[in-house]
Formats: sequence, structure tokens, C-alpha cells
Amino acid sequence: MCGIVGYVGKKQAAPILLEGLSKLEYRGYDSAGLAVRDGEAPAEVVKEKGKLKELSDKVDGGRALKGTCGIGHTRWATHGAPSQINAHPHVSGNCARSGSGAVESEVVGVHNGIIENYQELKEKLEKHGYQFYSQTDTEVLIKLVDYYYKKYKIGPVDALAKTMVRVRGSYALEVMFTDHPGEIWVARKESPMIIGITDGDCYIASDVPAILKYTRQVYYIGNLEMARLCDGKAEFYNLDGDRIEKELTEIKWDAEAAEKGGFEHFMIKEIHEQPRAVEDTIASVVKGKEIDLSGIGLTDDEIKAVSQITIVACGSAWHAGMVGQYVIEDLARIPVRVELASEYRYRRPIMDPSQLVVVISQSGETADSLAALREAKAHGINTLGIVNVVGSSIAREADNVFYTMAGPEISVATTKAYSAQLIAMYCLAIKFAKIKGTIDDEQYVNLIEEMKTLPDKIGNILLDKERIQWFASKYANAHDIFFIGRGIDYAVSLEGSLKLKEISYIHSEAYAAGELKHGTISLIEDNILVVGVLTQSDLYEKTISNMVECKSRGAYLYGLTMSGNYKTEDTCNFVSYIPKVDEHFAASLAVIPLQLLGYYVSVAKGLDVDKPRNLAKSVTVE
Repeated sequence: MCGIVGYVGKKQAAPILLEGLSKLEYRGYDSAGLAVRDGEAPAEVVKEKGKLKELSDKVDGGRALKGTCGIGHTRWATHGAPSQINAHPHVSGNCARSGSGAVESEVVGVHNGIIENYQELKEKLEKHGYQFYSQTDTEVLIKLVDYYYKKYKIGPVDALAKTMVRVRGSYALEVMFTDHPGEIWVARKESPMIIGITDGDCYIASDVPAILKYTRQVYYIGNLEMARLCDGKAEFYNLDGDRIEKELTEIKWDAEAAEKGGFEHFMIKEIHEQPRAVEDTIASVVKGKEIDLSGIGLTDDEIKAVSQITIVACGSAWHAGMVGQYVIEDLARIPVRVELASEYRYRRPIMDPSQLVVVISQSGETADSLAALREAKAHGINTLGIVNVVGSSIAREADNVFYTMAGPEISVATTKAYSAQLIAMYCLAIKFAKIKGTIDDEQYVNLIEEMKTLPDKIGNILLDKERIQWFASKYANAHDIFFIGRGIDYAVSLEGSLKLKEISYIHSEAYAAGELKHGTISLIEDNILVVGVLTQSDLYEKTISNMVECKSRGAYLYGLTMSGNYKTEDTCNFVSYIPKVDEHFAASLAVIPLQLLGYYVSVAKGLDVDKPRNLAKSVTVE
């Protein structure tokens, strides 16, 4: 959600800023802007509504903006509609140029996040003579920094600290002060931000891909911390204004991993990367014939003491948690509850000291999930973060961390990160079952060996993608599609439905198949597509019966089942088969055709697959 970049060094800043923003386009945005300083001259601000290309064309790829110090931003509208005037950067003066030009303002800045008390602050500033040209909370934030800077005649670090104390909400803030040329100041609460230093140059970004071309050595600025970037180094401060030391972290994956590699879209590339993501995630914890969670931090004694598990997540991560619930309860016989993070944090959940709270988030920055983690920790509950981004907020704050090995995921619609999260669920289920004594040694080894077959089986499914592509073209103009299943198949249906709706804009819903007769079947009409997921043998006949009820009302049936269930073709109009696998792991295979279905429907409609409208990759605000 939104993208921040910054650069101060020896090179021309604008081209670097534009390239960095292009690496963050996947986060979702509706406008973009730059502010660049040339020596002691005032910052030149340029911003445009729409795609980044429009901004780039306006400044000739950055060549038209002179200067070696600058900040940039792609905005995803929260306060104020998408427009040139509401685009970032914002300035502390009482007007902002609608086009480009130097702006005489003490403070120029950009911001990710939401300022919850911006209206209260705006009224305060108006009483002190400030006028506002935009509808954004960011302009309020920049003017508040200016207010403290001028009122108390203090330096940037103290002005930022006073602002941080006064503001309620989340932010990654990046500012330049007119009388501090060659410096960029940053502050952070909740929203992500990283800093890279190399060869006398300083880079700032809200996510790794923006600066990976230049350095793999980064600092993660902590919550309620500030930093000054200047002269090829970073100085860090706490909220009291005291200097603090930070350690560099090395990013393991390289820049090429974030490129399309010959694929038309990042999403289809990442779908094809799932065998590797699954294999690498398995290898990170499976050592020989054992699952070793010592690197995660969970000891056997801690596992024995766990009486129940609460899984907290949002979106696709929540769906992965749903699969985990079925698998963990069946194998380990531990009660599992799966919670939407946005609900969990507000309903005063009942906490048990012997429970484990598992928080799943690809980015490790999801605002609601991070808040749920903190709620659990505040009650002294042991927490486990399952995240894909090293050094992210959830990774730093959780008691234990299970890193999925999906690598950089650029497309807004998650695929390989979801598949890696499933592996984390399986590994926890198998290990807990072994420690709890609900499976014997032979079952333990067999389950691990079966899980190791998943990468090859996913690869085999991908060999038949053209058949899914053909079917998707038939339903590209559909208005409504329904997914049904029971047990694990219901959890897979939820993910398949989400994949379709978020990138094709077709109304799609997933239902537990047994609930059809409790109201939903009234929506079934001629030629409506019903996708039935049929991988669980003990539930197969019941779900088939529900599909027959839909067919008798005119529905077109797509059945997704395991090889060998060829009688499915007697009922369904179209059938996809996945390789046979232990049914606990069926979700990892069944989701692949559904990802392909969503992708090819979106392609057939000519939509922007990687950047669907109104969506962002990382939801770092409520």
C-alpha cells in the first residue's frame, strides 16, 4: 500500500527514484510524485495522477530534475480522492504547484499510513495560521513537523520526535528540510521502511525490491525510531532524541528474482515458482527424516505445553490458516481457532496462558495482524509469526518466527507465498502430532516423505495449464461464479474464489457445500458456473450430491478432484485432476488449477493482472 523511495548521494537522484518506484508499483497506487533538491536550492516538486509512466514522461525519465537528494512516492488514496493536488510529496507552505517547479517550503515530505487524529491536528494548525490545499492527512503531518520546527527553533530530530508523540496512527515518514541540504530525515511507526547504504550513497524504500539493484545490506528502522541520511551514512535516534546503534541485515535473494523472467506477468511467473517455494520451505525445517523447529524457536517442551492454537491472519493467509485448522486438529488433536485479524483485535478475545497464537502474513507488516500479535503478547501469550519477509515487524516482534521461503512476491494476488504458508501449517501439524503422541514414528516419517512429493506434483499440474486456459476463456464474461467444498476443500474454495474475484472483477463466492440448501441455492440459474472441489474421499459423495442439485437448476459444473475419481465426469461438465496425495496435503495441489483459472480469466478480459484495481500488496493500514 503506497510506496516510498529516497536517495541522497553522488548520483542524479530523480532517475534512481523513478526506478525505485517502478519496483513498488505492485503495491497499488493512483498517483505519483517526486521532490528533488539541487544543492541548497529549494526542492523541485513534480507529481501526477495516474500511472508512473506519466510522471516519468513529464520529467524525461528523471533527467529534467537536477539534484542528488530527493524523495518519491506512489499514493494509494485514503484521505482525499486520487488527484494531482492530493498526490505526494506535500509541502509545509500554503500552496503546492499543480505541475512542477521549486517550492519555497521549510519542509517537504511523503508518508505511508494513516493519521487517525489528522482532523484535530488540522484544526490546531489552522488556528496558528496554516492553510491547506489538499484533503490529505499527509499534508497535516508535514505542516505539523514544520510547526514544531519553527515554534521551538529546534533541530529536525526534535521536531520529528514531538510530531511522533502528538500523532495517532501509522506512518513511514520521509522529509527534507530547506536549511539542511543534502539530508533526508525519516521516522517510522508501524508502516515498513528500510535503509540501504553503499559506496557513499543512501537509499530509502518501503520494500526491498526498490533498492536491491544497489545494495543487499540494509537497516530496518524500528518502531518509533528516526534516522538521518547524509554523507553516505545513516544515524538512528530513539523517541528521546538519543543516538542508537543498528545492525545491517543482508538480503539473501537477488534482483533478478524480482523480474518477470520472460513471463507475461509476475503472477504467472510466481505460479510457476511454487514448486521451488514449496521445496525450499520444506527444506528449511525438514532435516533428513525429522522436522526440526529449533531454528524457529519452538522447543518440544513448549509444544507439549500447548493446549490450543489460535491462528490469526487476513485474506489468503487466513485461508492458509483455515487449511491448517483442519490438518492440525485431525493429526494433532489440538483445538484450533482461525480468526480474522481485523475482528480478533477488537472483540476482547479470551486468552489462555497455555495457548499458542500463530500470526500469518506474507509481508510481516499487515496492520491488523501486527496489532493482533501485540494484543496476544500484551497478555503474555506465546506467539509464532509465519512471514515471508526477513526483518519485518511481525518477524521482529513475535516470540518465534517461521520464515517461508517463497522469495520476493510482486503480484498483488498471492500464489507462491500462500503455498509456502500451507507448508508451514503442515510442518506444525506433523510436529505437534509427533510430540503429542497422536501419530507413531512410521506415520510421522510417511507424512514427511509424502509432503516432500508436493513440489514435483505441483510441477506436473502446471504442465496441463493450457486446458485451464481454454476453459477460462469460456467464462471470461461470467457475472457470478460459485465455489463449493467441505472440510479442507471448503478452505481451498475460499482461496480459489478470492483469486478469481480480485483479478477478474467477477463476483465470486465460496460456500461450505452443505450450506447451499440454507439459502444460497436460490441464486443458482441457467449456465451459472459452480466449481466443486472434491479431494476429500469421505466427503466426496456429499459434495457431488450438492453439485447435482445445482446442475438440476441449470448450473454448469466444474469438478476438481484427484486422479482416479473418473466418475466425476458423469456429473460434471468439465473436470480437472490433481495427482494423488495424502488428503491432508490436497490443498497444495487443488489450489493450483484455481490460481490458473483466475489468472487466465483476467488475461482473457484484458485486465492488469499484477495490479488489480483498488488493491494493494501489503495492507499496512486499517
